[in-house]
Amino acid sequence: MIRYGIVGCGHIAKKHVAAIEAADGAKLVAVCDTNEARLAEFATGEVKGFTDLAEMLKTDIDVVCICTPSGLHARLAVQAAEAGKHVIVEKPMALTLEDADAIIDACERNGVKLAVVHPNRFRPAAVELKRMIDSGAFGKIGHVNATVRWNRNQAYFDQAPWRGTRAMDGGVLMNQAIHNMDLLLWMAGEVEEVFTYDATRIRDIEAEDTSVSVIRFKNGVLGVLEAAVTIYPKNLEESLSVFGEKGTAIIGGPTANWIRHWTFEGLDEAEASAVIQRVENDPFGVPGHQCIIEDMNAAIREDREPTVSGIDGRNALAFVIACQRSAQERRPVRIEELARK
Repeated sequence: MIRYGIVGCGHIAKKHVAAIEAADGAKLVAVCDTNEARLAEFATGEVKGFTDLAEMLKTDIDVVCICTPSGLHARLAVQAAEAGKHVIVEKPMALTLEDADAIIDACERNGVKLAVVHPNRFRPAAVELKRMIDSGAFGKIGHVNATVRWNRNQAYFDQAPWRGTRAMDGGVLMNQAIHNMDLLLWMAGEVEEVFTYDATRIRDIEAEDTSVSVIRFKNGVLGVLEAAVTIYPKNLEESLSVFGEKGTAIIGGPTANWIRHWTFEGLDEAEASAVIQRVENDPFGVPGHQCIIEDMNAAIREDREPTVSGIDGRNALAFVIACQRSAQERRPVRIEELARK
């Protein structure tokens, strides 16, 4: 049984609790938060509560889940790694590349596993799309497109003073579209260069609420990313499209959990319909956070890297930061500018 502790008893911690409870071979034994009222909601039964992370790290937990506001991830993840605990850190893994590198270095130095929570890779539709890319069914890929047309109203940002700030939270890319950017990296490969426009058009926040990017990947694939949290009155669309010389595929819906188009050379209508129906029958699959927990368990037992590693988390973060820098400086930004020192 692998023993888990959670730091930060906010909204996302509930998903981690449910994931740990559902995962085979995992047990939640400790939680930590400086807010005693929130802590009391989670510290029940055999789950011990701590207001000091250093005290929680003295116990015999194996893995620490970092679920605090994003600006606090790095310090707490490094502290957990230095105590010899494996680390699962919520997205974004940090708000700066220096902090992301500090987490990666601390985990490597202390011989512990590091996983970043990008659970969309485990969605059935995304798994099917990745399978077709890896099989070569698209032939040469021409371009890809990711769209996030969501609503996060002003009340969402007003829940806590850190929401929407650059120092602790980030904007639509860092907070929402980073999952889609991770999928673009997973599907299309490494990014070479981006050019981005962004703006804070409607929400009363410090960071951007709308962003549009043009992307060139190292393998020559082109891409477009559109992301906004200003859609009225509710979430409209999340989609990922791949266009190749021998195939066209789109996954979408209010969240990208359904196959909207699935056409490939040599794939007859019955075969395509079977794939679409298989996803329709179970569009959400095993919850992504549960997949992350179970994968960490397996990584520990098999002594391998987690499926979504610290480097994967850094690559998604670098993608976001490159887009933000491009928008700020009004120029194309090459990812190599953000390479690890």
